[in-house]
This record gives sequence, C-alpha cells and structure tokens, in this order.
Amino acid sequence: MIYVIFGKLGNKTLLFFEEFGRIAVLFFDILKEAPLLVKKRRLVLSQMEHIGVNSLPLVIIIAIFTGAVAAWQAAYQLKGLAPLSFLGTATSRAIITELGPVLTGIIIAGRVGASIAAEIGSMKVTEQIDALETMGINPVRFLAMPRFFASIFMLPVLIIFADVIAVIGAYLVSNYFLGISFDVFFFSVKRFFAMGDFTFGMFKGMVFGGLTALLGCHIGFSTVGGAEGVGLSTIKAFVYASAVILISDYVLWSIIF
Repeated sequence: MIYVIFGKLGNKTLLFFEEFGRIAVLFFDILKEAPLLVKKRRLVLSQMEHIGVNSLPLVIIIAIFTGAVAAWQAAYQLKGLAPLSFLGTATSRAIITELGPVLTGIIIAGRVGASIAAEIGSMKVTEQIDALETMGINPVRFLAMPRFFASIFMLPVLIIFADVIAVIGAYLVSNYFLGISFDVFFFSVKRFFAMGDFTFGMFKGMVFGGLTALLGCHIGFSTVGGAEGVGLSTIKAFVYASAVILISDYVLWSIIF
C-alpha cells in the first residue's frame, strides 16, 4: 500500500516538473521571438484589441461593484476604531494594490486565458498548427508571441481603468450611504496615496498577464482529443491561470514587503 502511494506521488511529481519544463521552454522560445515584436506589430495590435478593448466592459462592471463592496467592508472595519474620514485611503489602497490587479487578472484568466487555449487547441486538433510548420511558419512566433506580449501590455491598462472605476464606486457608496463628502473622501485618498502602491499594482498586472497568456498558449499547444479535448483545455487554462495568479500574488507580496 505504501509503495503504491509513494509511486503515485512520485509519478505526479515527475509529471509536474515535466509540465513546468515545457512551460519554461515555451517561455524562452517566446523571448527569442521578442526582437520581431515591431515587425509583427499587426498581430500584436490585433491581440491587444481582443484582450484589452473587448474586455473593458466586463472589467468596468466588476470594478464598480468591487469598489462599492470595498467601501462597505472598510466602513464596517473602521466602525468604532477610526473616523470614517479615513475611508478614502482604506478603500483606495486596497483597490490599487490588491483588488484591482487580482480581480482584473482573474477576469482576464477566465475571458482571455481560456480563449487562447480554445483557439490554439482547436488549431492543434484540426492540424492547422502542423500546416503552419509545413509552410515554414513558426507557431510560437505566429500564435504565442503576439498573445503573450499583448497580455503584458494590456493588463496594466485594464487595471488602471479598474482602479479608477472601483474608487468611484467606493466614493458613491461613501457619499450616498455613509454621508462622506467628495472633499473628505478624496482628500484622504490624496493624502495617503503612494506612487509605490500604484507601481506595484502595475507590475503585478504585467506578471499576471504574462502568466495567463503563457499558460493559455501552453495548454493550447498540448491539446489532444478533438472537440472534447478543446473543452477540457479551456477549463484547464482558466483553473490553472486563476490559481497561478493567486499564488504569484502571495509570492510577490512576500518578496517585496
């Protein structure tokens, strides 16, 4: 019984490192294609539109309710401990450093990461990637590189929109339900605003975007089993990307602070 347990554990460990190695190889292959970024700018710009512009309505909806909930939670936490005049800084710092980047990253993992895996996976099972290789077109250059860099470029932009909209949502709750004026709320935001918090949030966005696209591309290239395999890859991409975003968020906090 013990031999069976340790045997399965060993197999899972080997599979994990094998998978990690393939992801690392794909990452370095993408970096090798980085000098062609300007030459392939049409592909990158197309992906930037898909990842950024088309995701904006969903990000705005999520952000405004995130800010509203953050205001209620902050007011509850401050009740009896500190004046509500600190509500602006309590909500804005939480939004800029944590809620904005992480929730936007998870939204992109669900919308974009799964989409990348489905698109590339469909091409893999229908042998379109084999056709590209036959024509001398590098699939990493044509498919993975534009999506990877477009995600890195666009996620910080989406996070900026999410931060602004979430702070507005927090202000609306503070003003209309908690009686805090515009001047008091935004004076608190301005007084305790730190550029380092904003920079950290943008850096996390770049990391989350790169990881989401990288996992989506890797899972797409690894897809087998026809339409059923594409469906499984879509789910796998979202689950893996969401988990990696939360894990990397913790790691980044541990390293920087």
